Amino acid sequence: MRYRVYVGPRGSGTISPLEKDQFLFKEFVSLDEAFAWARHVHGSGRVTLAIDGDDGTSFTKTEIAAALHHPDEVDHAA
Repeated sequence: MRYRVYVGPRGSGTISPLEKDQFLFKEFVSLDEAFAWARHVHGSGRVTLAIDGDDGTSFTKTEIAAALHHPDEVDHAA
């Protein structure tokens, strides 16, 4: 299983599926690793725009921000 974490500069809006090839991303083998990277990205002044998994898992910028703010409330089945 792979999860792609898309990153952009702070202030970036949400991205459409067609725009994803224009953004940097990093791949991880677990969703926990993907969210750990999202926390790191947030702390470095950038923003995580989306997390997509091979299994159809998809988190938007807003969902990621909420999960980072309240990590115990992440719904892994989204």
